Amino acid sequence: MTHRPIPQDLPDRAASPASTFREGSPGDRVRRLDGFLPLLWDEATGRLQIEVRRLDEDFLYIDRISHGLGDHRLERGNLSRPTVARFERRGTRLLLVARNMAWRTSSAEPAQQLAVRQAFPESVLWSFEILSEQDGALLVDGTAFFLRDARGLAAQLSGLGQGSYTLDPARCAIAGEGLRAFPLNSQAESILTFVNPAAKLRPFWNGDGLREGLMALAADPRSITLRLRHCFIQLPEPGFRPRRFDPRSSFFNSTVFHDFGVSLEEPGDVHYAIRHRLEKKDPNAAVSEAVKPIVYYVDRGAPEPMRTALLEGARWWEKAFEAAGFRNAYRVELLPEDADPLDIRYNMITWVPRATRGFSTGTMIWDPRTGEIIKGEVTLTALRDRHLRMIAEALLSPYEDGTPCPEVEKLMLARLRQLSAHEVAHTLGLDHNHIASTHGQDMSVCDYPAPLLTLDAEGRVDLSRAYGESIGRWDEISITWGYSQFPPGLTEAEEQAALDAILEKAEREEGLYTLAQQDGIPESGVHPKGHHWDTGADAPDELLRLLKIREAALARFGERAIKPGRPLALLADVLVPLFMLHRYQTEAAVKLLGGLEFRYALRGDSQLVTRLVPGEDQRRALRAVLATLSPEVLTLREELLLLLPPRPPEYERTRDTFRGHTGLTFDPLGAAEGAATHTLSFLFHPHRAARIVEHHQRDASLPDLHEVLQATLDATWHAPAGQGLAQAVKLRVEHVVLRHLLALAAAEEASPLVRAIAREVAAGLRATLAAAAAPADAMTRAHRAAAMAAIDAFERAPEAFRHPGTLPPPPGMPI
Repeated sequence: MTHRPIPQDLPDRAASPASTFREGSPGDRVRRLDGFLPLLWDEATGRLQIEVRRLDEDFLYIDRISHGLGDHRLERGNLSRPTVARFERRGTRLLLVARNMAWRTSSAEPAQQLAVRQAFPESVLWSFEILSEQDGALLVDGTAFFLRDARGLAAQLSGLGQGSYTLDPARCAIAGEGLRAFPLNSQAESILTFVNPAAKLRPFWNGDGLREGLMALAADPRSITLRLRHCFIQLPEPGFRPRRFDPRSSFFNSTVFHDFGVSLEEPGDVHYAIRHRLEKKDPNAAVSEAVKPIVYYVDRGAPEPMRTALLEGARWWEKAFEAAGFRNAYRVELLPEDADPLDIRYNMITWVPRATRGFSTGTMIWDPRTGEIIKGEVTLTALRDRHLRMIAEALLSPYEDGTPCPEVEKLMLARLRQLSAHEVAHTLGLDHNHIASTHGQDMSVCDYPAPLLTLDAEGRVDLSRAYGESIGRWDEISITWGYSQFPPGLTEAEEQAALDAILEKAEREEGLYTLAQQDGIPESGVHPKGHHWDTGADAPDELLRLLKIREAALARFGERAIKPGRPLALLADVLVPLFMLHRYQTEAAVKLLGGLEFRYALRGDSQLVTRLVPGEDQRRALRAVLATLSPEVLTLREELLLLLPPRPPEYERTRDTFRGHTGLTFDPLGAAEGAATHTLSFLFHPHRAARIVEHHQRDASLPDLHEVLQATLDATWHAPAGQGLAQAVKLRVEHVVLRHLLALAAAEEASPLVRAIAREVAAGLRATLAAAAAPADAMTRAHRAAAMAAIDAFERAPEAFRHPGTLPPPPGMPI
């Protein structure tokens, strides 16, 4: 693939690691790396020295994991927050001092600046002994500084459940091959070994031949070696204009400090949005070329066809910058072969292999003083591609023979394009917008998208419109707010009014606004339209529609979901995303109960502030959610169960398979229990229950908690009995309902009134069961007797029921 040449405004890459040597002591050869902070590497002794000329000059210091654990908690590329630091000479010592950027003053008076500096502590990160001084340069030995556990990795490893890890200095060293010195950044890489003699040795393998768990991720879990990079970065030149954060804008708010110099009429806390520096060549033009374009580079380590998908998705943002008034101001290229991705001048899109499926990330290195982004860094993780392929296989059951199915790969690549655009958005400064799916696929790539599924004329799942093919309208609005450059001569007030008008017009005329990450979380989120991995404008209706698609796909599901030659037992893995297809739409629908619609409104912007979800909508949502507990939804057909043998050797169960009670065999009741547990964990969440109680007291037309709990019992315990496996599924769901009801009645975080209501409803269920005629079949009699005994035990010791103890579903996300 061809690529555009490197922008001419980048300094010459020849300033990368130098290969010149200078003589040290007799017999030594010291390699000198000239750059932002010169490094002198003595490979024979393993010592790394630093040449410091920039005394009392601020720079940026960060650390990052260069060789990770293969797990999202300690992943390759993981960055610390940026720290503004400087070198200070104190006699024979050189101190590395981290400045306190949380407390500042914008006053130009030296006395006020001194007062703030003296009021809050700085942090001395390290003290170096000065070895020599020549021509104004100080030479210090940085070896011990680089070989310390700067990130607290020992504590993080110890928190993963395999015992206590400690740093072993005897097994640590400077990685000479990881040393870099560029014009704007220098870095040293350390090899750090953490030991735990008591760690378990036995690895375990999952069905795809991949390893999971700390004891299997390392070659020897008693000795885990990671690598940490220490990065020194030149701060940007003056001239960047910070932009005050607006919660309505979708931008991140990552530069926050208290300014003692502002007027008492203004808030003391200052919030800056984080953005790249982008300036017009012609500030007076409505559309102009950029002085320096924003250029991203895709890691050559990404294999095809994923690499091309990443390039294509990232390029979607060209459209947004055009809408903001810039021409040719944003580009995405393949990283040139002679370029180093560690050079701070390259915004990177990196493909990271991982042992387990996990989230991709978009982060950045930014200037804490102003919010200016210095480097955008996208990390896209492997195994998402394989999981997406499996979802398509489950939906289509496409394999008549071993011939590849184009639709399977198309779905995977379409999602990777969207994922690339999504993570690049974060590195441009944008937060999530979880209201976007309400408007379909053309509002924002910053939502978590579920594939849009339909049925064709023959009742088969159609994936042709699964994911969007460009950024959305809100993405254009956000970039316009964040990157618009206004004509010279505008006052600060006039510019602020113009920025406000962008967002207010979007809400007023197009009904578009933003909803951030915390308000899309199903456990704590309350907004009726802000969800993760949902589709459609109406969550309850979309849940019922998705259940029909799930039913159609399950009717076709069988051995054609895997290619010939694979163990049939692996059908159980492919079944999981299909059986749980409704999980995220269930989360979306349940949030209408006790829901609150709101905006990030500012006084005077005329937006909606808050509005309780109407009672009719809440009851529709409750009916749709309770449909997910019916035996018709949760019972698998017999001919499918006959295709699910025990797993063969070397194909162990994984975190993505259903748990059960039947040992080696697939447990269809365990699958039903997992799905029911998922629904009830959200429906009976203590916070949701408390909001239902409160909202009903404010508006009697809204459902109260008695109504919600009783409707759940009516849909499960009091529903007509079935036969065969469907009856066993019904009893298992009843068990899950009771355990979650008792957990709600015992929950410490539940309000007293919520606990009282749940306890009363449980007592009412016991009275109903006791008064009912004994069931004819022994299974139901035993089930009801056990239920009454559990309620009695709860009355004696409610604290024992704080956790439901039912089987959870496989984690599912990210998709």
